[in-house]
Amino acid sequence: MDNAREELAKKRILSILRKHGIATSRTLEQKISDAGPLNQRINPHVLTPVRNQLIKAGVVIRIDDQTPWYHLKDTPEDIVEKRLAEQLPIHQQYGKIGSRVGQCLEIAIYRALLEQDNLDHFGSFKNLDEHDDDQLYKKEDPPQSLSGRSLDGDERLDFLVRHQEAGWAGIEAKNVREWLYPARREIADLLYKAVTLDIVPVLVGRRIPFVTFKVLSPCGVLFHQTYTQLLPEADRELAELARDKNLLGYHDIRIGNQPDNRLLKFIGTNLPKILPEARDKFDDYKDLLGDFGSGDMPYDEFAARARRRSEGKDEDSDWDIPDDIDYRDF
Repeated sequence: MDNAREELAKKRILSILRKHGIATSRTLEQKISDAGPLNQRINPHVLTPVRNQLIKAGVVIRIDDQTPWYHLKDTPEDIVEKRLAEQLPIHQQYGKIGSRVGQCLEIAIYRALLEQDNLDHFGSFKNLDEHDDDQLYKKEDPPQSLSGRSLDGDERLDFLVRHQEAGWAGIEAKNVREWLYPARREIADLLYKAVTLDIVPVLVGRRIPFVTFKVLSPCGVLFHQTYTQLLPEADRELAELARDKNLLGYHDIRIGNQPDNRLLKFIGTNLPKILPEARDKFDDYKDLLGDFGSGDMPYDEFAARARRRSEGKDEDSDWDIPDDIDYRDF
């Protein structure tokens, strides 16, 4: 790991906790990974181990109250208690919104699908005009089976779309605060469902780090970053509190379930253009994607094999033995 980035991560963690009193990992990520000058942003895969090192060294204290909270060892106890009391009720209420948060992004994608002419789709919401978003809307899920291929149990994708040239693709919406790293279970599940149905996987999420693009894009997996988390209109007051820089600091929250211009462009323009090439790549890598998605292949092996295949190397190893060397001499 880059020592300079580690030192910057340490500096920013200490600075944020000194100013904020006490914070969750999501608040630290928001203030350090998502905000600040671009050259000072530290992605979570660097931030987390540095934070853990500070805990091990006794510089940062971890408090477990359902969700872990972090504060500096030298922060006075009365300040820790005061700041926790200010933030904890908002954090707890935020966690109770539940499935309505997920539906916000699904509905935004559905509205975007309705506005384009290049893709047929399965998956819809039938009663968006019948009540406010303080309760779940009725979702008509896409089918579990395509051309004799079926998903297990109650598994479904959020949407199925059909491109005239590339065939079918499956869209999953993840309206979560966590960055979607390639080894996460949500991504493996998407890949497993896509390979089972033999369709191109498409992931729409708030933050998707470069490594996820780097590992999975060559395999035909498509991504769209929203850079925002949608919350229901009914929770506007809570959203304003969660956005407050002195509380949870989730400055990227957007209210409602309407698609923004970026999502409209992705669904209506970009996705139809890139699906044919993605289909070709998916066909070349779906054996690896299926093994990783099903759990039969660990992530590290999958990522290494996918990289070697993309580079035209032997998938079993990176060993490059010159022609004039007899391996039996070793």
